[in-house]
Amino acid sequence: MDPIKIDITILAPVEKVWNYFNEPKHITKWNFAHESWQCPSSENDLKVGGRFKNRMEAKDKSFGFDFEGVYDEIIPHEVIKYHMEDGRKVEVVFDKIDENTTKVIEIFDPEKQNSVEMQRDGWYAILNNFHKYVENH
Repeated sequence: MDPIKIDITILAPVEKVWNYFNEPKHITKWNFAHESWQCPSSENDLKVGGRFKNRMEAKDKSFGFDFEGVYDEIIPHEVIKYHMEDGRKVEVVFDKIDENTTKVIEIFDPEKQNSVEMQRDGWYAILNNFHKYVENH
């Protein structure tokens, strides 16, 4: 299956966008696709070979999972590449448009259980949540 690509433009400097994307104290505030969900905990060892683990769960505790991966490449303020437990790869590009505008591009391998459209919509909902969080904090 071909990788899925999504992007969003955020009105904030690339340094702020990078920090809010990678610091657990921020990740827990935006890393969910719908307001009925939450990200109660986040661990992030941002280095090649380092791991991350974000707990994602319904607020009513009816369902949840750990979103985990290992970093393969990091270029500060530019690129993050990682792979998930099942081997799927993800690339996140931080494209500095100007001093106060950053385009975030995510390219990820789809999984086989859900439709490509559902996966794109879910990842985009989280990216849009991130966008709103960065611009409002």
